[in-house]
Amino acid sequence: MKHIEEKLNVITADDHSIITKSMALIIGELYEGAVVHQLTTIAEVVEVLESTAIDLLVLDISFPDENPLNTLPLLRKKYPGLKILIFSGHEEEHYALRCINSGANGYLSKLSTEEEIQSAIREVMDSGKFVSKNIQDKILKNYFSKKPINPMDRLTNREFEIAKLLACGYGNTEISNRLNLKGSTVSTYRNRVFEKLEIDSIADLIQILD
Repeated sequence: MKHIEEKLNVITADDHSIITKSMALIIGELYEGAVVHQLTTIAEVVEVLESTAIDLLVLDISFPDENPLNTLPLLRKKYPGLKILIFSGHEEEHYALRCINSGANGYLSKLSTEEEIQSAIREVMDSGKFVSKNIQDKILKNYFSKKPINPMDRLTNREFEIAKLLACGYGNTEISNRLNLKGSTVSTYRNRVFEKLEIDSIADLIQILD
């Protein structure tokens, strides 16, 4: 059902333009007259946010120019009223709570149907939050067990980023160049990852991420 109300300003950001175009159509069906900015880089997102009052940001978490996990806390601090819905193809189990804890209002899988996407957007706009049933169950398990169900939740965003790169086969030097970090800094993060996850090898890390 289409909402008729004050016109919304929305950003849909993904490094694949087919996603931003599809999302713009879905938002247009939900909110009559919505202005949708279709962007493909984090730099563009920051630029539009600085010049335009945006109500909703629908954001992927994989961009060549920046890691949104590092950007989310900054956006939340600078734009406290902005609704942020992460729309990603990454594993919900590994990313949903991390994104929410970093400042997102919700996390939605790219495997969702059009109806599920519409429902998630409505929930974020109406109540300021959206979590899938799977993540709701995980939150309850975390609460009652008093410890993370997913070992990766023990890692900071930077540690998690480096852990994913290590599991993908990147060496310390490659990670250093990719993230513009000193080699010694990468080694320190690697050691923290292994210590927090209580593992001894990359093989162990890959097994946790599977």
